[in-house]
Parts: sequence; C-alpha cells; structure tokens
Amino acid sequence: MSEQQIYVRFPEESDAAELAAMYKRNKEFFEKFSPGHPEQYDTEEYQLQAIAKSVSDREADRKYSFVICLKENDDRIIGNVDLNFVARGPLQSCMIGYSLDQAYNGKGYMTEAVKQVVRYAFEELKFHRIVGEASPRNPGSIRVLENAGFRKEGISRSNVKINGVWEDHQVLAMINPADES
Repeated sequence: MSEQQIYVRFPEESDAAELAAMYKRNKEFFEKFSPGHPEQYDTEEYQLQAIAKSVSDREADRKYSFVICLKENDDRIIGNVDLNFVARGPLQSCMIGYSLDQAYNGKGYMTEAVKQVVRYAFEELKFHRIVGEASPRNPGSIRVLENAGFRKEGISRSNVKINGVWEDHQVLAMINPADES
C-alpha cells in the first residue's frame, strides 16, 4: 500500500537541484493542466529562492509547501503539494494544489500525499475547509481528490488560463471532520 511508501515534508535548501530536475523532466506534462511557470522555474537557483520563500510564507501563515518523498528510492522527491490562498478569520480555508512526476502516476502516491497534507491542514493548522480544483480534462486529478475524501461542488467556468485558453475547473472541497455536526 502506498501509505508506507511515501511521506510529505517541508522542502529544504538541499532539495533545490532535485526539484529543478523533476520540474525539467516533467515540464511538458505539467503544462498540459497547469498555468505556465516562469522560464527559469526548472533551475536550481530558482528553486533555492522558492524554497526560501516557502519558509517565509509558512512563517507568515500565507502558504504551506510540501515535497513528496518515495521511501523505497532513497527518499527521492517525486512531487509536491501546496496549500495556497490561505484565508483566516471567518473563512479558515485554503486551496490545495499538487503535481507528481509522470513516472509515478497511477500508483496511489498522490492520493496518499494529499491525505497526509489534509490531515496536517486540519489537525495542525486548524483549517475548516480545503478546496481543490482540477481540469475536467484531467480525470486522474479529480480522482485523487475524491479518493482523498473531497466532494464535488460544481464547475468554475472559464476559471484558469492554461496555454492561452480560459478553462473550466471542477471544484471539490472537504470540511474538517472536527467541525461537522
């Protein structure tokens, strides 16, 4: 079972080269379903800056970034999960986003990583609600969210510009079980 095979953790400076290589390997694959990244995104220098920013974002309760590590392969980084758009006050919500190295798709790793991050978000960060969105052209991503316990809520029309085209996205959400009556 994938539960024992992966774990999530915060990225560290020593991860920059490995992250850059993963993004470079998967550039075309990731761009199919995600807004484009800056040209230098897949460089070690850019990733070092992104990791430093992830620390300050976490300290400021703005964004939480995680890397997904595969235990059986020397703790290789195979993807990432982010909690973005943190809203406190009466909302207590965030949005989850993720990407997985194409070579590791279809093995349950992302579902397990999402479950681990959701657990952290609810138990440690005390969020009430987590939203996830995925392109209807990417049924695997929708399945990840559903298998992790998210429920479909509707379609966000013309929501995200990907490769120059405004695309609809399936909206899914999960409520903290501690808050449900």
